[in-house]
Amino acid sequence: MNDTKQTHFLEAIGLEKCVSSPDGELTILHDINLSIREGETVAVVGASGSGKSTLLSLLAGLDTPTRGTVQFDGKRLSELDEDGRASLRAGRVGFVFQSFQLLPSLTALENVMLPLELAGSSDARPRANDILARVGLAARVQHYPRQLSGGEQQRVAIARAFACEPKLLFADEPTGNLDQKTGAHVGDLLFELNRERNTTLVLVTHDLRLAEPCERLVELENGELIRA
Repeated sequence: MNDTKQTHFLEAIGLEKCVSSPDGELTILHDINLSIREGETVAVVGASGSGKSTLLSLLAGLDTPTRGTVQFDGKRLSELDEDGRASLRAGRVGFVFQSFQLLPSLTALENVMLPLELAGSSDARPRANDILARVGLAARVQHYPRQLSGGEQQRVAIARAFACEPKLLFADEPTGNLDQKTGAHVGDLLFELNRERNTTLVLVTHDLRLAEPCERLVELENGELIRA
């Protein structure tokens, strides 16, 4: 690992998440301490219900912890309001979700252009075309999500995630809605792009085959960190 990289690019300190339930307070995550270096690839694994997606949401600032704090690139997320966290993510953090989350009224090209335009890019169209070509969809840029297969939709989502050249990418079960062959292809593409751009990757998955290329496995069990 390059010594010039920051030691604590992304860090969770004493992280807990509790929610109310009919039986009282339910702890989803308990006292999570985790540091991720810049450029590192980390897979968060564990059984369904172990708290993987909750941890990703907290690390990304999409949700707030009950206790503890998250620091990203030297900034403490708990000290920012929702707009502040969104501003910190803009252009610096990318997401790939299991459900693709493409806007159905926009073409593949327009879906990828959107974050570029929101970031103020003056060359959103050529950049979106380039990244869609990179993921093998040059001939599908004018197609709407409903006209694309599941694998093609996830490739659009990956292109959108990398379009702004983020420093940090979160991928939450990115192959969960795909068959095994398509999922393997999409996983390979995700890691290829990540290597090309040296992006810090936090991957949540229950599939150990998808997690295997990552430099480090972080394992959750019943909301507790059992391997880091």
